[in-house]
Amino acid sequence: MKWNRRGLIFDPTRICLPNGCLEYAQSPQALPLEEGVRVYFSTRTKDHLGKFLSHISYVEFDPTFSTIKAVAEHVVIPLGETGDFDEHGIFPIHIFRDGDEIWGYTTGWSRRASVSADASIGLAVSRNGGRTFRKIGKGPVLTSSLHEPFLIGDAFVLKTDGVYHMWYIFGLRWLRAAPDTPPDRIYKIGHASSQDGLNWEKEGRAIIADRLGEDECQALPSVLHFGGIYHMVFCYRKHTGFRTERSSAYRLGYAYSRDMKHWVRDDAALGLELSPDGWDSEMMCYPHLFAYADRICLLYNGNHFGKFGFGLAELES
Repeated sequence: MKWNRRGLIFDPTRICLPNGCLEYAQSPQALPLEEGVRVYFSTRTKDHLGKFLSHISYVEFDPTFSTIKAVAEHVVIPLGETGDFDEHGIFPIHIFRDGDEIWGYTTGWSRRASVSADASIGLAVSRNGGRTFRKIGKGPVLTSSLHEPFLIGDAFVLKTDGVYHMWYIFGLRWLRAAPDTPPDRIYKIGHASSQDGLNWEKEGRAIIADRLGEDECQALPSVLHFGGIYHMVFCYRKHTGFRTERSSAYRLGYAYSRDMKHWVRDDAALGLELSPDGWDSEMMCYPHLFAYADRICLLYNGNHFGKFGFGLAELES
């Protein structure tokens, strides 16, 4: 594939966001509108203890992605209450239209004592064009189970032939790089299906082959059907050193399938590597593949996990 890299198109440090958020625009997710595109993302603020809270916001672009038309000045979806699965943040959210409604599958996370966090997938619905969302309940629609014991998140949902298909991540284990370091999580991409978008049946396996060994971490799958093939873009990294070492940080991965069940991994075919310098020279992560106005587009974050925003690439061939 050959891409036209448009560069960084949104920097949250230059925009006033609600909830006191000053930086981070992680996991950009596009919703095409009549005269442009709205991009939802997760941003951050800090609580009274100085710890991060993740909030959902959005920015609206013109059809060329060259002009910012509006930025959310309100709370798009509230965080959970004390003890809820999304008490401390929503990151990421996947937005798509379902009939007259706009659905948002959220990754709600909460802090834990022995490890940094746990997560589950919730559902919120908008009936005002996606300006705000109301949760369908206090609990999640997909969460940990016998063989997927923690960290269920990063949902991407595609509805085809009346069936909802969800690609998501699930945690396998926590590992320490050294005895005196905090544990980091290992997670893989899975698949589930549903007749109503609420009750899900997990496939129960990791569907994408590892490239970096069994401790590779895979995140944020997005799937688009074109040319008779299902195309998946995701990100992956090494288990350790990913915060400080370029060679261990997130890269973009790619896989394709003709039946949504059997996936062939071919990262090189994607044709998007780190830039030699600039905002995406150390890391590329949290991609979102989508179609808009006869174009195939990819939003993604760069260095520092999206602290300074997200960029855009458009498929040429």
